[in-house]
Amino acid sequence: MKLKYGFILFFILLIIFPWMFRDVLFSVFLNLFNGPIFYPLMLVVISAYCLSIWLFFYFSIIDYYLDVWIITNERIIDIRQGGFFSRTISEQLLYRVQDATSEVNGFFPTILKYGNVYAQTAGTAERFFFKEIPNPEYVRDLIIKLVEKNKELHKDENLD
Repeated sequence: MKLKYGFILFFILLIIFPWMFRDVLFSVFLNLFNGPIFYPLMLVVISAYCLSIWLFFYFSIIDYYLDVWIITNERIIDIRQGGFFSRTISEQLLYRVQDATSEVNGFFPTILKYGNVYAQTAGTAERFFFKEIPNPEYVRDLIIKLVEKNKELHKDENLD
């Protein structure tokens, strides 16, 4: 649930802003809108503004839908979309996980049951961070159970 209410409210304010700005200009500079250059210039400015809002919104949706966390019985895989053309994929074997922590902060996260999960590892990536996922307590318990099963399966092997 990465798309928060504040985020949606921010986009609504960005959409409403040009009309409020236009009303202020109308009241302060009455003769400004009568020139032959003003209408095409204002059309270009408003078009550029709307395009930038659309791109920002589209980028946020892409970032929301392309961040993926996969937990298997052998490893944890974290796929993060950092931009339109940037992706980072990390994985950690389950036997290296030392601790799993879930965190739910705030009114809406408590009511809607979403939060963060941290998986502390012994590898180079010290902590795997699952940001604003549904049912963080369930995911934490699942990770802990899978780590225990994985360690039991591999206890006789040499795990470096």
